[in-house]
Amino acid sequence: MKAHQVKILINKQVSDRYYLLKVDISSIEEKIEPGQFFNLRCSDQLYPFLRRPISVYKINRYNQTLEFLYLVKGLGTKKLAQLKEGQILDMFGPLGQGFHLQDEYDTILLLARGVGIATLAALAQKASEDNRKVIGILSARSQNDLLSADYLSDMGVEIHKVTDEEGTSDINSVTYLIEEILQEYHIKALYTCGSKRLSRLMQEVARREQLPGEIALEEHMGCAMGVCFACVCDLNDGSTTKSVRVCVDGPVFPLEQVVIS
Repeated sequence: MKAHQVKILINKQVSDRYYLLKVDISSIEEKIEPGQFFNLRCSDQLYPFLRRPISVYKINRYNQTLEFLYLVKGLGTKKLAQLKEGQILDMFGPLGQGFHLQDEYDTILLLARGVGIATLAALAQKASEDNRKVIGILSARSQNDLLSADYLSDMGVEIHKVTDEEGTSDINSVTYLIEEILQEYHIKALYTCGSKRLSRLMQEVARREQLPGEIALEEHMGCAMGVCFACVCDLNDGSTTKSVRVCVDGPVFPLEQVVIS
C-alpha cells in the first residue's frame, strides 16, 4: 500500500446526499478487492487535516478505473465534493482486509443499509462475474438513496428494496423478507454492511441457519494504518473477547465474531 496521485474523471452529485467519484487507476499496480478502502485527501488545505476512508464501490479492471460512492456529511466530504474533473487526487491504499467468496458459495444474500450499499456493490460485482447467484436487500431512508439498485439489477442481482418512507425497512418486515428468500433459495453465505440493527438480525439468521457470513464495519478512523487505535472493535471467538483495529484487521470480519453494541 502506498500513496497514489490519480486523475479525477468524474465527481458529481447523484442524489440529495450522495456523490460519485471516479478516478483513473492505471498507475496502481496493487490488486484491489471488494471490501477494501482508500484513505482520500479531501483538499490541498491544512484543514481538514485527516484523510477520509472511503470504501471501494466499482472496480473496472478493463478500463482501469475505480469508483467511490460517498455520503456528503462533514467538512471532509464537503471539501471532497468540491474537487473537479481533471484535478489530481491524493489517495492512500488499497487498505484493509476484503470479503471472501469461497468456491462453494454459489448463492449469497447481501443486506445493506445506506452507504453500506456501496461497500457491498463491489462484492456483488465480483460474485456476478463468477456466475454466482446474488440476492440483495437494500435498505435506505428513501427511494432517492437507493442509488445502486439499477446498477445491481443490470448485472443480474435480484434486488429487494425497503425504505423508511414506505414503512418497509423495520426489523419485522426485513425479517419476514429474509425468511421468504431462505425458503426460495439455498443460501450459502451472508454479507452485510451499514446498520447495527440489521447486522444483529443477520447474526441471528446466521446462527439459526448455521450459515457463514461476513460484515464490513464502518468506523471513524484517524490514520487508517493501525497506529492511532481510533477504530477499535471487539471480536468474540466463543471463548475470549479481543479488541482489533478495523482499519488493518478489517474492515471485513466474520459475522459471528463481531460484538455489535
